[in-house]
Amino acid sequence: MRSLAHDGQRGALAEGPLSAVVVFTRDCLAVAEVELRKLMRDPTEVFTRSVQPILWLLVFGQVFARSRAIPTGDMRYLDFMTPGILAQSVLFTAIFYGIAVIWERDLGILQKMLVSPAFRSALVLGKAVSAGIRGLGQTVIIYVVALVLGIHLRIELLPILGVLLAVLLGSAVFSTFSLIVACIMKTRERFMGIGQILTMPLFFASNAIYPIEMMPAWLKVVARGNPLTYLVDALRALMVEGGHSVFGLGTDLAVEVGALTVLVLVAAKLYPSVAA
Repeated sequence: MRSLAHDGQRGALAEGPLSAVVVFTRDCLAVAEVELRKLMRDPTEVFTRSVQPILWLLVFGQVFARSRAIPTGDMRYLDFMTPGILAQSVLFTAIFYGIAVIWERDLGILQKMLVSPAFRSALVLGKAVSAGIRGLGQTVIIYVVALVLGIHLRIELLPILGVLLAVLLGSAVFSTFSLIVACIMKTRERFMGIGQILTMPLFFASNAIYPIEMMPAWLKVVARGNPLTYLVDALRALMVEGGHSVFGLGTDLAVEVGALTVLVLVAAKLYPSVAA
């Protein structure tokens, strides 16, 4: 069965690179469409996932804005924090995405996908694309709440498109990382435990709610190796008035694309193992 599953791949490669790209894109979009249909059947998931970031803005942000304990220069703390909370929403939603793969295995869906002639990396990237589109729903909600709270957002077209691109990439990165964890853990109980362990360290070891300059030296090193740091950095420059990128937007996006590429390649190797 596995040899049959790769016949389509070999045929596409034999016809030339362009044909392989077309087949890869078709497979990727087909997987993304299937995943998004699940979301359309239950759109309440987008709103329930938004409760936690909204509470962070309404409670945590309001308290720390009054305390003035975190130096943010000329920018108000709520303005500084809002891009970080959007990144947090992306992280918390995407990091548990891998549990769907375990459900698919238990229902027999995964085995059917693996014997298809689709590229393994297209199956993984298709899921990442669907997770990115889910993240766009979170973005709309955070924007609405931020406007109600009087956050100074940039409403110009290009910055908004940049925010959407950054959210797509960030969601894809962390959902693919989640898929890798699911391939290794293989059970829902182990996966949920690891997911809980990973989310808070990733969030707090970033510049989401305080500048990197405040961190001790060892944590600065960790933060600079954390993809969430670069997502927040890009969002802060694109999303709020007076925001700027510490690393540069080009660097931020390059890190996200590089991380996504590596994670997709790793996940494509591990993906068949979750069905074992």
